[in-house]
Amino acid sequence: MISVDQPASSSHEIGQKVAQNAGWNYLSFGLSKALNLIVVSILAHLLTPNHFGLVALATLAIEYLSILSDFGLGAALVQRRENIDDASNIAFTFNLLIGVFLTGLVLAIAPYVAMFFHEPSLISILRWLGFTFVISSIGSVHKALLQRDLRFGKKLVPELGNTLVKGGLSIALALSGYGSWSLVFGQLAGVSTSVLLLWLVVSWKPRLQIKSDITSQLFKYGLSIMTVSASTILADSFDYVLIGRFFNATALGIYTLAYRLPDLLIINTLSVLAAVFFPAFSSIQNQQDVLRKSFLSTTKYVQLLVTPLCLGIFVAADPIIRVIFGEQWLASIPIMQILSMYALVLSIGFHVGDIYKAIGRPDILLKLAIPILIVRLTSLWIGSQYSLTGIAIGHLIAAIIEVILRAIVTIKVLRVSLREMLNQLTAFIGGIALLVFSVPVLYFTQDTLPLLRLISIVVAGAVGYIGATWFLERDAILNVIGVIRDKSRITPKVSEH
Repeated sequence: MISVDQPASSSHEIGQKVAQNAGWNYLSFGLSKALNLIVVSILAHLLTPNHFGLVALATLAIEYLSILSDFGLGAALVQRRENIDDASNIAFTFNLLIGVFLTGLVLAIAPYVAMFFHEPSLISILRWLGFTFVISSIGSVHKALLQRDLRFGKKLVPELGNTLVKGGLSIALALSGYGSWSLVFGQLAGVSTSVLLLWLVVSWKPRLQIKSDITSQLFKYGLSIMTVSASTILADSFDYVLIGRFFNATALGIYTLAYRLPDLLIINTLSVLAAVFFPAFSSIQNQQDVLRKSFLSTTKYVQLLVTPLCLGIFVAADPIIRVIFGEQWLASIPIMQILSMYALVLSIGFHVGDIYKAIGRPDILLKLAIPILIVRLTSLWIGSQYSLTGIAIGHLIAAIIEVILRAIVTIKVLRVSLREMLNQLTAFIGGIALLVFSVPVLYFTQDTLPLLRLISIVVAGAVGYIGATWFLERDAILNVIGVIRDKSRITPKVSEH
């Protein structure tokens, strides 16, 4: 039995641990996101782009303030190996204080945010959403402890609870004619449910505590993480700021929906995997060679998973929009296609940052974040001078430059060669097969019903991709299947707090 506080002895063992917990985490993610997609599909038929756009503007302000939501204390807690109970209490105390402060701040600045975006109706929407800060802070440490101890099976309960309550209430209110407010009150109900369920599945009970030596250690590590997160949020959300400022709420609604599937299926997938990689890599933080091999093997598996999702969205964007969201969202099609390619590029070596955090070197991420931020903001600004599609292209160009910079640093820090990294991208060959099989189907089914067209494209692409990857990576695929089946071989021990 391997505890998360004990180092794994090989890249094979860390691969097993990651695969098993990634399976749990992806099950949780998959179920909640599948339900979320159904909810969004229903709401897209009930609400207008303007309704979505107004809530997106308010959510944008919340997202920027969330940079300060825990000062990186959650990540510091996951990485930490000693005095966990005291550290957890300290993190809880500060998170609660920060949550109360941020809720009060939102109440105060809401009129100015509405003035900036020329949307007076944002004031009340933003103020209500501001309460998510204080609500979320009550369960933030519980969530971090689940991640730290690799208890991803238990994450399923609060995440599904959030999705079901949020989705059910939002749909009910939308049917009753509440418009944008159906999304607002659904969000508040979902967050509240998630926190309640976190307290039920995590036995740890907090107490208010501040201890100077541990506090300084947590903040020293956490501030670097927070700074990196701040640059990431600023870069990732700058497109929404530009659209909200220079276009209108309807345009933002169209763009938000175009981003929905790439974000839901790909970018969120990367985050789900990172939630497993970070604590798993932290458990072998002092084993340089094992970390290097683990990085290479996880790169291969991530691309095997992500590549068909990205290319599938790219090819089938038209029938996807028509079937899932409706004819009123057709303007989202070219934007969605470009953003799917952006997500594919972004995924390459994405999780190397989790290794830097695991070995206590978040400063590497910070040094990378500064030039990446400058490139992203510049490319998005230039793209915004043309159209929504121009903004999406700005994301893609910035991602290409980011991957190049990331690869240069990875080669130096982890001592891997460019050839070793390229050897892990065999999924791209399968992607070519996917395109060869699916693009002709897309062309020859133009006059077919959208649902039948979508099914035909998916089946053709799946045949091409699975066939090619089975030929190229049969051993890797069989290894993953074997690890997932053999759940009894390595069982992460649950730490008591």
